[in-house]
Amino acid sequence: MELNNISRRDALRIFAGAGLATVLPRVALAVDQKDVDSTNAQIEETKKQLAKVQGELDDIAAEYEKLSKKQSDTLDQIEQTQGKITDVEKDISEKEDELSEKKKRLAKRVSESYQAGSAGFLDVLFSSASFEELESNVYYMDKISESDSRMIQEVKDLKAELVSQRDTLQEQKAQLESLSATQQKQLKEMESKQAETQSVLAGLSDQQKKLMDQRDSELAAMAKEKAEQAAAAKKAAAAAAARNSSNSGAGAANVTGAISGGGATTGSQQAVVSACHTTPSPGLGLCAMWVSQVFSNAGYGYASGNACDMYNAWCTSSNRGDLKPGMIVAVSSHAHTAAGRIYGHIGIYVGGGVMMDNVGYIRTINVNEWISYYGTTVTPRWGWLMGIKLA
Repeated sequence: MELNNISRRDALRIFAGAGLATVLPRVALAVDQKDVDSTNAQIEETKKQLAKVQGELDDIAAEYEKLSKKQSDTLDQIEQTQGKITDVEKDISEKEDELSEKKKRLAKRVSESYQAGSAGFLDVLFSSASFEELESNVYYMDKISESDSRMIQEVKDLKAELVSQRDTLQEQKAQLESLSATQQKQLKEMESKQAETQSVLAGLSDQQKKLMDQRDSELAAMAKEKAEQAAAAKKAAAAAAARNSSNSGAGAANVTGAISGGGATTGSQQAVVSACHTTPSPGLGLCAMWVSQVFSNAGYGYASGNACDMYNAWCTSSNRGDLKPGMIVAVSSHAHTAAGRIYGHIGIYVGGGVMMDNVGYIRTINVNEWISYYGTTVTPRWGWLMGIKLA
């Protein structure tokens, strides 16, 4: 059963449809749909883990990029600070030279004044034309001495300020170098984590590939076993056709006629029958989806709707004599499961008195047995899906 368009009935069918798997016994396969489903589940889990690890790797890469930029900015600041230190040291050197020169000049002047003794003062005294001029000359002599001392002090103060600037810059540089070392350590740690995560990612990718190879092998083995079982069932069905025809009236009420003998199919009928043997189960409770996939794989398009929809739209006969290979066989309701009461059940007649359906796995069953089992509520009917008459 299926509902290709999502509706309120999906949830009920999924939860209630679990009973379909126990409708009738099946021939056990060495590899069955449960094995494939288990492998697919592992593949999906591996995909989730891959996506998670890839996300972690992307986060690491983003953080590494961000930290690398910070490290680059730190190195830029170190370089700029070193440039400032170099400029300040150059200024300090110039001030030291200037201070040395001023000290030399002042020393020379003091030495000359000392050698002249008091004569220098007497020269000033006798060269002054008036007391006012004398007073002015003495004042300026004091000012010259005071100016020299002040200039020397200013140079000393400027040098001290420059030394303080240099010391501050050197301290800033040391802090930046410490920060750079920490950032380099963090980058190394991130590189290690990145390599470890990349290794995990590679391992998960390899695991996913192995699981996919395993799944493909399981599908191939299951298809081979099912084909062998189908061939055996078809052979047994041909032998039982005569026996079943004598009991053709048995089963559901209102179903009439006898199944025609044989079962050989050609052309479009054979395409659908072959697709029945090669199309895997899409899952428990999805009988109509399997029918739609069979016809799609045979090249006749994908039918929409559930078993009940297909029963009402395309199943027009309850006479076994009208039953042809490739026809759908359906009921719109049956009493065996909660989902079956609402959605019914559907399969495909493959000839020789045998039909196939999806009950969580692909089953081959005698059509009269199917009619008898599912025909207790409504009359089983058959017809050409989507109105396509196969030949």
